[in-house]
Formats: sequence, C-alpha cells, structure tokens
Amino acid sequence: MSLQFSEELLTLARRAEETLKEQFARIDAVAEANTLRVLDAFRQYRVAESYFAGTTGYGYDDLGRDKLDEIYAHLFGTEDALVRIGFVNGTHAISAALFGCLRPGDVLVSAVGAPYDTLLGVIGVTDKGTGSLKDFGVEYRQVDLTPENTPDLEGLAQAVSDPKVKAVLIQRSKGYSTRASLSVDEIGHMCEIIRQHNPNVAILVDNCYGEFVEEKEPTHVGADLVVGSLIKNPGGGLAPTGAYLAGRHDLIEGAAMRLTCPGIGKECGSTLGNNRLLYQGLFMAPHTVAQALKTAVFGAALMEQMGYETEPHSLAPRHDIIQMIHLGNGEGVKAFCRGIQSGAPVDSYVTPEPWDMPGYDCQVIMAAGAFIQGASIELSADAPMREPYTVYLQGGLTYESGKAGLMLAAQELLGH
Repeated sequence: MSLQFSEELLTLARRAEETLKEQFARIDAVAEANTLRVLDAFRQYRVAESYFAGTTGYGYDDLGRDKLDEIYAHLFGTEDALVRIGFVNGTHAISAALFGCLRPGDVLVSAVGAPYDTLLGVIGVTDKGTGSLKDFGVEYRQVDLTPENTPDLEGLAQAVSDPKVKAVLIQRSKGYSTRASLSVDEIGHMCEIIRQHNPNVAILVDNCYGEFVEEKEPTHVGADLVVGSLIKNPGGGLAPTGAYLAGRHDLIEGAAMRLTCPGIGKECGSTLGNNRLLYQGLFMAPHTVAQALKTAVFGAALMEQMGYETEPHSLAPRHDIIQMIHLGNGEGVKAFCRGIQSGAPVDSYVTPEPWDMPGYDCQVIMAAGAFIQGASIELSADAPMREPYTVYLQGGLTYESGKAGLMLAAQELLGH
C-alpha cells in the first residue's frame, strides 16, 4: 500500500514547512562550513584508497586506522584521538575514558545532574554488577540543576574546588532529562569556571548527538576530551559500530589501555575491512547531521501545529539532533512510536512495545527501523514510560524520509 495522508495532515505539514525556511538555511550554512572542514582534513592528510584496506588479527601497522585518529584529532583541535570499532557504544567509550583518567581516592563530578541512565552502573550509583568506579575506589558527586532546570554554575565552582576532584563530566545532550541541551559556548563557559577553581582537573564531555551541529566542538573551547558514538552523528549513517575519543594525549592513552589492556593501548585493534565506511561516514557526517536537524525541526513544527509542546521550539537554535515532544500520556507515546516505526525502511511492519531495557530504571519504548542496529543518526523515537511521557526523536538519513515518518506518527496521533 502506498503512503497516503489526509488533506488535513498535508495542510498541517505545509504550514509547518512554511515557518522553517530561515531555520533550514541556518542548518545548511553550518553543514557547508563543516563539510569544508572535513574535506580540508582529508586533503591535508592525503587520504588514499590504500587507507581502506583494513587489517585482521592484532591489527598492527593499520595505516588507515592510525590516519583516521589523526584526522579526528585535527577536526576536534586536540593532541590525539582514538577511533575504534571495538567500542560497543558511546557508554563503553565514556567508561574507558573515566577509568583511564581516574584512580582510587579520586573524585568524579557530574556537572549537570545525573548522567545518562546507562552510565549509572559504570559510576556505581545503581547496582549493575561489580567493577564500577565506586568499586574501584572513585567517589562520585553531582551538581544538580537549578530550580529553573539550568546548570548551577555557582554549585559547580564550589564542587570542583576540592583538590580531590580529578575529573568533571559534562553531558552535552539532555539524555532523558527535560533540561535544554548545552551549546558549545555554554560548555566553554563551564570550562572557564572549572579551570578557575581547579586548574588540574580533566574536563570530559559526552558529545553524543552534538557533533557537527555547530561549527565548533567542546574541545575548541576548553574541554580536555570529547567522546561520542560512531552510530550517531560522526559515523554519517555508514559506520557499522564503534566510538571515538579526541583530546589530550595522556587521556587518550589511558582510555586506550582500558579498551585493550595496559601495555597494548592503541597499538592493536584490527579494523576488519571497515575503514572505508568510517572514512566515508565521517565525510558524509556534516550533511547527514543537517538532514537529521531538518527532520527534527520539521517534527517540532508539525507537532506544534497539532497543539503539542516541544523542546526545543522549532525555531530555536540547535545544539544536538534530539527533539523532545511532550505527549502527556502513555497511549500518545505508543501511537507516536508506532507511526515512526511504520515509516522506517527496515522492519516497518513491527509494532514497538515498552520493555525492560538493560540500563534503565523503567520500561522504555523504542521505534527504530534502521540499517545499523540502534543507530541514532537514523530516524528513531524512544521514551521512558513514565511522566511526563515525553518522546525523544532523533535522526533521519534524509529529510524526505524523515518527514514521511513524522507524518505517519502524526497520523497515528490523530487517530488514537
């Protein structure tokens, strides 16, 4: 059956798009600037077809892997980088970074409240088995948000003044919280405050969902290390798995020793023929991110036309690819996710249902018919099944397909 929409829904979609011309132009301008940055890096590092060969076994002398590290370090303005398919997700990479830079007796501070749910077990806030930072002898503290749901800068200054604080974690994206995602400039201001009160602390930024949304990254404004997943923004929809870290050489080395083992670090790690996808995905990333951003702002505008509250607003500046839509009840969340799933190129016939997903404290519903399992740069929607029943939309390899998925979601909402 071909996709068909009611005249009412088509009218809502046209009205939504009419409001977005300037927003789309801003997104395209950032994509063009970032594409030129990536192209310049590929030219400077003389990317050649021989880089795509890949290795097996131990992975010694993998020129393509090592050059890709250099290109990431160049793009993020850092001393070093670690780009590996051996990371199973962003949480794994952040965990390696934290274990790499912290020692027994050190203190870790989370700067904007609790981090993303899957990191709670890593830190030791929840009992997810042995081997957490807490078990390792690291103390965890967090600076909660203000009553206005914004970063508590005074509280942050006070928290990091303790000389035992050796690392500060800043989560750029909102995760499943209701705060606004952080801009690069806001992160830069936080870095300044942290430096003033603890010059020796390592500032780590969970950069997931934020790469290439702006023309600069957190490491350009004072962060010591950024971490992100390759099946989100920087993989461009082509990377089959993996994650990256970019930052200070000592922090990269520490994380590499955690990924493999002390004494091995970055020297091993075969790429199994995936280098081409990692390079091509990075090259495509600025454009793909722009497609996801256009999908997000259209989704916000369409839902606003239907009377729903959104965060950020469709015309607001963007700092990551995530769009929150407040649906108000569980049935609305399930209807929206059914629509997104039905518009997927893969598994469109599947009906998403809430389930007890590992790493979360409540049931979670996820709609994602992706070419790469769990790829958040492809159109997906997920939500914890708890108040205020907010769905989190992200991704869209092409704006046209993302728009179609959102119209199917709107159609489900109109009919539920």
